[in-house]
Amino acid sequence: MAWSREQQELHDAVLAVAATLGTDHVERDAAGTFDTEGWKKLAELGLFGLPFAEQYGGLAQDLPTTMYALEALGTACRDGGLSFSVVTHLVSTGVALHRFGSAELKRRYLPDVCAGSVIGAHAVTEPAGGSDITPMRTTAVPDGDGFVLNGSKAFVSNGPIADVILVYARTGKLGNPAAISTFLVPRGTPGLSVGQPVDKMGLRTSPLAELFLDDVRVPRANLVGSPGAGLLILDAVMKWEILCGFVVNLGEMQHRLDRCVQYARTRRQFGQHIGHYQSISHRIVDMGTDVETARMWLYGTARKLAAGGNVTTDVARTKLIVSESNVRSALAAVQIFGGYGYTTEYGLEKELRNSVSGTIYSGTSEIQRERLAALMGLHRPLEVS
Repeated sequence: MAWSREQQELHDAVLAVAATLGTDHVERDAAGTFDTEGWKKLAELGLFGLPFAEQYGGLAQDLPTTMYALEALGTACRDGGLSFSVVTHLVSTGVALHRFGSAELKRRYLPDVCAGSVIGAHAVTEPAGGSDITPMRTTAVPDGDGFVLNGSKAFVSNGPIADVILVYARTGKLGNPAAISTFLVPRGTPGLSVGQPVDKMGLRTSPLAELFLDDVRVPRANLVGSPGAGLLILDAVMKWEILCGFVVNLGEMQHRLDRCVQYARTRRQFGQHIGHYQSISHRIVDMGTDVETARMWLYGTARKLAAGGNVTTDVARTKLIVSESNVRSALAAVQIFGGYGYTTEYGLEKELRNSVSGTIYSGTSEIQRERLAALMGLHRPLEVS
């Protein structure tokens, strides 16, 4: 799609800053450490305020423009964990607050979210749960002018570094989709504790932890949206999470493709460049096809969502296509680089490990196929988010 001069300038500005990040990405991936200085650089750029109103310090950009800037982050930044934490913060906290928060809640928290001076997260999944969140066990019981939260959460991205966490809890009958509500819980609230960072396969520089709530009291003013609107909020958040998160992967796929093309043009085996061999050139052609297919689905779905269209099918298909294309791309790159691709020095094995997560978070590939099958009338729909 064609971009305006202003959109291109924003994209290029992100590209320039992102290129300075992650220079020690291999070492930090091994250690599992978050890039605090990189976060600050992106905050100074204004990246965290991209889609939010100017009155809160945002840049008031639409969804496709926001995605184009995030694609630049994926293209230039080799620290996939940092990029993942950026999107988690921007979407899970920023989008939820901006769209559903009260005027007072937005006034108190959104400027800091836009500035990146606080880090946000959301807590949805539970230790015994998964894609189906309607049997949620974490409860929020009304008590005077507030609510008391009890329960535990698993797989909380940004959990160990988050300053504000949006907690999804049950306020009604178990299993009722209209009985889940969303609460903003600041770090340091009595009864809230965050577990130690969880070691994981990929995205190791984006910290992950469990969350525990033991009689956590939050004022009614910290309710995001209306009581029982939790699934509605999560549905909106997940659409943005998929589009903004996987457009970062698109940028990574484009960078990986360019790198493989360059390598195939210069690496010689048996007297000629390896790009001359059909087994290599066809694999790279497939990588390019996946990039362009991902781009069409991501931006096509974004434009449709921005125009108010129904994107239920589009988002599921986009998520499925891009997440699995990213794994194919990363695996192909490792194979093209051969022994070098298998070493940590080249960073490609790390990209392969990172890519696998995309087929799991935001609804697994299996869940997306089940959803699409239901939408095609093949069986009953799944109530998942």
